[in-house]
Amino acid sequence: MANRTAEVVRNTKETQIRVRVDLDGTGVSKIATGIGFFDHMLESFARHGGIDVEIETKGDLHIDMHHTIEDTGIVLGQAIKDALDGFKGIRRFGSAYIPMDETLTRCALDLSNRPYLIWKVQFSRPKVGDVDTELFKEFHHAFAMNAGACVHLETLYGDNSHHIAESGFKALARALRAAIEHDPKTGGHAPSTKGVL
Repeated sequence: MANRTAEVVRNTKETQIRVRVDLDGTGVSKIATGIGFFDHMLESFARHGGIDVEIETKGDLHIDMHHTIEDTGIVLGQAIKDALDGFKGIRRFGSAYIPMDETLTRCALDLSNRPYLIWKVQFSRPKVGDVDTELFKEFHHAFAMNAGACVHLETLYGDNSHHIAESGFKALARALRAAIEHDPKTGGHAPSTKGVL
C-alpha cells in the first residue's frame, strides 16, 4: 500500500498547529503543546497507537487551555484522515479495554467517515495537574469529528482522574491501531458495501 503519511498545518488567531503522522511508524513522538500533561497523553497515544506523531502547537494559553487542546484534536484527526486516503484497505473497526490500576476504560471505534462521539467518562476531580478534566471530552470530540471516526469511549469504573484520562487516550490509541491495520481481504478498497467511506 501507499505511504500512509500526512502533514496538516492550521493557523487561526487562537492557535498555530502543525501535525505530521506516519500510520506505519513505531510510536515515536515529538510533542510540544505547552501543556505538560497533555503532551504526556499525546505521547502515550502515539506509543500505543504505533503511529509516529509530530505535534507543534502554539495556543493562547494566557486565556486558558481550551483552544490548544480542542484545536490539536482537530488537526490530529485531520492528519490521520488524510493519511488513510479514503479508508482504503483497512480493517475499519477496532476496540480495546485498558486497565490502569483501579480504572478500566473501553473504546470501540469505526473509521466510517460518519463521525460521532459517545462519551461516558466521569472524573473524580475537576483538574489533572493544571488541566480542566472537561477538556478531555473536547479533545476526543474534535478528534472523532475530524478523523471521520465513530468513537464510543466509556470508563467502566475508576477513581483516580489521572488514570481515567490516561486509560482513555490509550484505549483510543489501541482501538485506532486495530482499525487502521492493513486488511488484505479488502483488495485495497474501502471496507464498505457502498464501496466508499
